[in-house]
Amino acid sequence: MRSEERRELLVDEETGERLDAWLAERLDVSRSRAASLIERGNVLLNGAPPRKRDRPRAGDRVEVRLPAPEPSSAAAEAIPLDVVFQDADLVVLDKPPGLVVHPAPGNRTGTLVNALLHSIRDLSGIGGELRPGIVHRLDKDTSGLMIVAKNDEAHRRLSDDLKARRIRRAYLAAAWGHLPADTLTVDAPIARHPTERKRMAVVEGGRHAVTHFRRLERWRAADLVRAELETGRTHQIRVHLLHAGHPVVGDGTYAQGRERGFGGGERAWAQALARRTPRQFLHAAELRFVHPRTGEEMRFESPLPPDLAAAAEWARGGGAPLA
Repeated sequence: MRSEERRELLVDEETGERLDAWLAERLDVSRSRAASLIERGNVLLNGAPPRKRDRPRAGDRVEVRLPAPEPSSAAAEAIPLDVVFQDADLVVLDKPPGLVVHPAPGNRTGTLVNALLHSIRDLSGIGGELRPGIVHRLDKDTSGLMIVAKNDEAHRRLSDDLKARRIRRAYLAAAWGHLPADTLTVDAPIARHPTERKRMAVVEGGRHAVTHFRRLERWRAADLVRAELETGRTHQIRVHLLHAGHPVVGDGTYAQGRERGFGGGERAWAQALARRTPRQFLHAAELRFVHPRTGEEMRFESPLPPDLAAAAEWARGGGAPLA
């Protein structure tokens, strides 16, 4: 963990920017972090405490005291993690199913953040707290690849890339029934379900959401599909497949009992697949992004984990997939 750091910055040209915005760019931190430094008295403008709305002028001197990151409010826990890649700026890991990402009411311990605090020894901290920077999330029962930032600079740049859709994420999912074609794009807005607050739904006026689907395998009463996110909304793949009439196999929230909706031999096959699928059949299989410091193109792939691989193998063989 780094100790307190002091920096002196010279304003070389007038930009008309507020001090918090100017400082955020020079320190490579978020604007809210820069504003917090100003409000806490850690910044001097020409030797005097400034306001965050002040506008520095050419020739001004800005002194900044960057305090050492405070200990995280979450506790470090020795939870095993599959780290795929790690350097001074970020970690790429393969999250197991059943692991909640963030501590929250009801899940204060046993989370991915708790595990990372134990596993990562060179955190620089995010927003003044000694904690990992979660760039994007996976649902508790979704497995696969995730990026985690170790410092403010990496977190800000990766978060900006995610918003600008420069981080590409692709998933493997099993969907009930058969897509109408080998490729399908769902462009439908997503928001909180109007009456069931734990669910998301396609809702007029919701947040823009686009998912591209491609069928990889056609099974007897389900498809194995590749889903690539163009946007990243909560439960996006699960909601979009439900909206298309083909919810995710094993999804207890959006596809409960769907296997009983088939007729004839397909129903028995679907029930057998459901018994062999221990959780939602959704896995973050591909991740592509540009390294925030080096500019290197990074690409990672993760095969189906054993639980889903076993279900898929049964579906291909014992399920007698259709041509």
